Amino acid sequence: MPVRTIEWRNGRVVMIDQRLLPTREVYRVYSDHREVARAIKDMVIRGAPAIGVAAAMGIALGARTLRRDPARDFDRLCRTFAATRPTAVNLFWAIERMRQLHASLSGVSRQELIRTMVLESQQIRLEDIAICKAIGQNGASLVPDGKTVLTHCNAGALATAGYGTALGVIRAAVDSGKKIDVFADETRPFLQGARLTAWELQQDGIDTTLITDNMAGHFLRSGRIGCVVVGADRIAANGDVANKIGTYSVAVLAKENGVPFYVAAPVSTFDLTLASGDLVPIEQRASAEVTHVFGVAIAPEHIAVANPAFDITPARYVTAIICEHGVARAPYENSLRALAGC
Repeated sequence: MPVRTIEWRNGRVVMIDQRLLPTREVYRVYSDHREVARAIKDMVIRGAPAIGVAAAMGIALGARTLRRDPARDFDRLCRTFAATRPTAVNLFWAIERMRQLHASLSGVSRQELIRTMVLESQQIRLEDIAICKAIGQNGASLVPDGKTVLTHCNAGALATAGYGTALGVIRAAVDSGKKIDVFADETRPFLQGARLTAWELQQDGIDTTLITDNMAGHFLRSGRIGCVVVGADRIAANGDVANKIGTYSVAVLAKENGVPFYVAAPVSTFDLTLASGDLVPIEQRASAEVTHVFGVAIAPEHIAVANPAFDITPARYVTAIICEHGVARAPYENSLRALAGC
């Protein structure tokens, strides 16, 4: 059973601290919206859908603080969450959904406003789980039986409300009876593959092998890997995909070796306002994530560091995009809009 990544419990937000996995399983409890915002920024919780759920719940917490000027205070509350992480569009999707709800509640009592916003945040969580299961069902048939699946970063239960996008496809394929195993890239520098994906799949009893990032080409060339399945943080109108740094390299290697490269993500990850991935803001993170591992220095002191958290995979390397409404293929300008209902 996939882990319960985040939930609303007794008027507080509870989430597993992903920074401590796999060695410690610790759940953090938050009663202040600023703490939830900090948890998003500090990667206590991460993964585009999970960030969206966390923002919705954080805003529901913050609704309790609306006093003298509710409209201005609510705008400030939303801006607090919008400033946490710039790349994952699900964050902004959830904020906008909560904004629209707040606007529709003009004139209701403070108690009713808070109650309704809490219920909405819980509904977003439940919807995310259902959406991920639908993504899994839509993608399971694409996974070749008897082969290995390569994945990058963590797009599992920990990156969502509790089932997963890319790992949801893998889970659904296993549940359908397919005999598959998984190669998990370690995903430097934050090691989401080594710490999170490997842990998740091990918990589920799915045969998993951990490899370093620079082994991907070797195994893609070997013929063992039947497909690559990854998640996404933002998908542009032309099918360009923003995902964890290193995804682009895997996609190019997959194309070179004739291995299908699939992206699994909900429609809320589509950003059809952006013509291409060139317009996606790329988060730059602290140099210590590269120069240190678990607090231990692995590089010379004062060395210059570049640490973009995401890269853009051009649509020409993407075999298909799997969402809750079906499977999109090129030309993505048409198929993504059709699946999004535009």
